Amino acid sequence: MVVGRESRSKYSTHIIAVEEVEVPTCMTENSADDEQESMTTKPLLNDDHDCFSAKGGFRTMPFILANEAFAQVASYGLQPSMILYLTREYHLNMATGSNTIFLWSAATNLMPLLGAIVADSFLGRFRMILFGCVISLLGMALLWLTRLTSIGFGGITSSSIAFGADQLQKAGGHNNGRVLESYFSWYYALSTISVLIAYTCIVYAQESLGWQVGFGIPVMLMLLSTLSFSLASHLYVKLKAKSSLIVEMLQVAVASYRKRHIELSTERSKLLCHHHRGPSICLPSEKLRFLNKACIIIDPEKDLTTDGKAADPWSLCTVNQVEDLKSILRVIPLWSTGMIMSVSSSQGSFSVLQAKSMNRKFGPNFEMPAGSCSMFAVVGAVLWIPFYLQIILPVASRILGRPVHLSTRKRMGIGISLSFVGMIVAATVEVKRRSLAIREGYSDDSDAVVDMSLLWLLPQSFLTGAGATANIVAQNEFYYSEFPRSMSSISSTLSLLGMSAANLVASFLMNAIDELSKLGGKESWISTNINKGHYDYYYWVLAGLSVPNMIYFLICSKAYGPGKEDKKETTFHEQDD
Repeated sequence: MVVGRESRSKYSTHIIAVEEVEVPTCMTENSADDEQESMTTKPLLNDDHDCFSAKGGFRTMPFILANEAFAQVASYGLQPSMILYLTREYHLNMATGSNTIFLWSAATNLMPLLGAIVADSFLGRFRMILFGCVISLLGMALLWLTRLTSIGFGGITSSSIAFGADQLQKAGGHNNGRVLESYFSWYYALSTISVLIAYTCIVYAQESLGWQVGFGIPVMLMLLSTLSFSLASHLYVKLKAKSSLIVEMLQVAVASYRKRHIELSTERSKLLCHHHRGPSICLPSEKLRFLNKACIIIDPEKDLTTDGKAADPWSLCTVNQVEDLKSILRVIPLWSTGMIMSVSSSQGSFSVLQAKSMNRKFGPNFEMPAGSCSMFAVVGAVLWIPFYLQIILPVASRILGRPVHLSTRKRMGIGISLSFVGMIVAATVEVKRRSLAIREGYSDDSDAVVDMSLLWLLPQSFLTGAGATANIVAQNEFYYSEFPRSMSSISSTLSLLGMSAANLVASFLMNAIDELSKLGGKESWISTNINKGHYDYYYWVLAGLSVPNMIYFLICSKAYGPGKEDKKETTFHEQDD
């Protein structure tokens, strides 16, 4: 047990001097987040009517998920055929066209982080999603104003998944961790199904009915998205925004730098920390210990005002502020491990060119558009969810004789491994396709169709899609469990930020390989003429990069140590015993 004593009566609720050495690490939810949560989720009686008991829960899921589904179909319907459009209509070579798409994707995936900052710091998640829906609707109504559309999509994506998790925060009781795991998995599954519909129906409408109809459908879908979300406004749990979240992060960095010369005592009993109002005693954790200087009180008379607040917030921060920043910094190494996997899964342009040169006929009258081959990876992503939840876990539980639950970090590792295998399969299939094209005399004809079925692309696409799903779903769940609830929107966009960074890495990598492979007047590995290039070599490079990335992931996971998820799981098993 931790015993606290008051340093001075007027500072008693803000200064904690701990007399015992063994103390728990600081749980950021214990103060500000708990206050916010209690205001939002606890019943508030007004004239014998419980105003809040009906809010949140599973009844809100259809509205939130429908909003996300319509928005995904509308937004992704324009992407699959883009490489063909750029190479045919604008006569760009493969490297330039792919670079354009990489940079556009990087910008699109970056917007949700900006939206998350606005949601968590100013507007709140509900208002951010509604704002994103309206802006996306306006952008699509104005047709090809891509940047406006990107802002709107960023507003929806930044807050939607965290907003849904807010509704289920109390629905699962002691089994809430399992409820959230299923929610994150099925949310991602629905998102990928939406992308699948976009890659098939919307692409078909664009090619068969023209661009006017192809743009009109997304406009109607965004209108439905906006309506479906706003209709259930009275049912949602709406957490208030933490108005100075980003500023508080900066304050910790500045305060710890200003106090860089002070020595931190190794005896925790001597620490005097600035603390939020609240019933619990809390000290900063030992991780990233140099940041603890930001919350250490040197002289209460100078550092605090008469009501116990920091006299200079840029010199003295609370324990919670320090722990919030630590929670972000600690996940960065693990977050970075997903980038190479995202580089591998972002090679859709190469698959489209491969598909264009393969037999895409199914029956006498139907030929699949080359751009729709991207749906194979989406199918793999969708199938992974039920395969994991309904087959892997039940079979493992039956074999071991106890409920089996794979931690988020284990599932992240599985995703990286599946992506690695997918690149090996992709390289092998391309070797076969290219050899067949040369053997049939199509070396100089990139528009020729070889006698090889499009279905050969299924295995690599399934593995890549399943790997991305396993990793990204686990990432979102991991960040959500490790971050305080006030940062939930930011936590749900970190995986998208990783994709944005991966697009930039992919662009740099492709440019480097393009230039190096052309040395000596040779044909580039990623030549626009796929039969003269060596896309198989490019896939082998990606597979080779995946090996050190897997080792790096294992090191980062071990260095992170036990997280909040592990502690909750241990407590849950102890209660069962």
